[in-house]
Amino acid sequence: MKEEITKQLKIPSEKLEELRIITNIPKFKESIQKNLNSNITILLETILGGAIFLESSDIHFEPQKEETVIRTRVDGILHDVLTIDLNLYLRILSRIKLLSGIKLNITQRPQDGRFSVVLNENIIEIRASTLPSEYGESTVLRILNPKNLIDIEALGLRKDLLELFRKEIKKPNRMIIVTGPTGAGKTTTLYAFLKEIQTPEIKIITIEDPIEYHIKGVSQTQVAPKKGYSFASGLRSIVRQDPDVILVGEIRDLETAQIALQAALTGHLVLTTLHTNDAAGVVPRLITLGAKPANIAPALNLAIAQRLVRKVCPHCVQLKTASDQELSKLKKQLKGLSKKVKIPTLKKGVKIPKPKGCPECNFTGYKGRTGIFEGFVVDSELENFILKSPSITELRKKILQKGMITMYQDGLIKVLNKQTTIEEVERVTTS
Repeated sequence: MKEEITKQLKIPSEKLEELRIITNIPKFKESIQKNLNSNITILLETILGGAIFLESSDIHFEPQKEETVIRTRVDGILHDVLTIDLNLYLRILSRIKLLSGIKLNITQRPQDGRFSVVLNENIIEIRASTLPSEYGESTVLRILNPKNLIDIEALGLRKDLLELFRKEIKKPNRMIIVTGPTGAGKTTTLYAFLKEIQTPEIKIITIEDPIEYHIKGVSQTQVAPKKGYSFASGLRSIVRQDPDVILVGEIRDLETAQIALQAALTGHLVLTTLHTNDAAGVVPRLITLGAKPANIAPALNLAIAQRLVRKVCPHCVQLKTASDQELSKLKKQLKGLSKKVKIPTLKKGVKIPKPKGCPECNFTGYKGRTGIFEGFVVDSELENFILKSPSITELRKKILQKGMITMYQDGLIKVLNKQTTIEEVERVTTS
């Protein structure tokens, strides 16, 4: 019973050797099928270990009328792996609940838990979520692999943006906001910023929901709404702890926004996220929450929006001459870019990547992901403009006039640099 108490699932070394060959979905499926008649611990080791070696971000168990579908998300895309018997799934679910500290006898309301998978010296956190559905409880396991804690250089930033972000995050105060939908890599970016600025001379405190990755030397706290510990109340307490840098997982309400803005105005560097579609949406969103432009304008330093695009698989990528339509699109969208951004000459015959598909990339043509970004710094001109409570359209027009390169344009630059495809950029952005 030790594993239930410690909430750890330790995968034996011999099992790890067996799982290392899992590099694509067919091998993952084959490995699970081989272990369907094993005991539940070994089967769960196979599913979790295989998904980790596959570099999945999530495992989904979706009960249907007569069977349960196992799916996994790789590079942001869900793949069906295989179907299993409903009774076998119930046994797997009981094991997951025991490990996660989730109540076994509760099936009619959502529950959340957490446990760790130990692979030799590596400890990988698993976040478990159950949800009542028509044919039983649906389960999602989120894999929080510490290898996703990357340095700022690995985010996929253009040279000019890398230099800009490095300069701004090293300023001692004001607010930096990263926006984008769930799964856009916002947390990864904020953690990369923390790694860049972390030194023994400064105190960094975070408040998150939940803590996704543990960072050595950083004081991390997690909201607990049932205990009255929200983003707002936690942030209020954090400010009294004399921090230099504060990371707020997300601004969701006016109270949190007000405290965060006040902290940014009183000598703290505040890093946070907000749900908006683009960088220009940051200011109107804060105003919609109830924050005053007179507080936003002097507090906000940098607004960033991002998405994740899949990179073309290096094992099977094909370089093909851009069609007349594609060349026209590239020329139109990349016309008049800042001279700081170097791109290949756009002329007839320019080659761009096309996905093909091979076993290494699950026959998708893509392997791995990188970020595409847009961002603007609030200078004195923009500060005065924000005081007028501009709409998204007005602010976007203004920052584009000042030379901001959009996420779509950043994606097209990555197409020309042979990193991704036009289709992939258009899948995750609006031009």
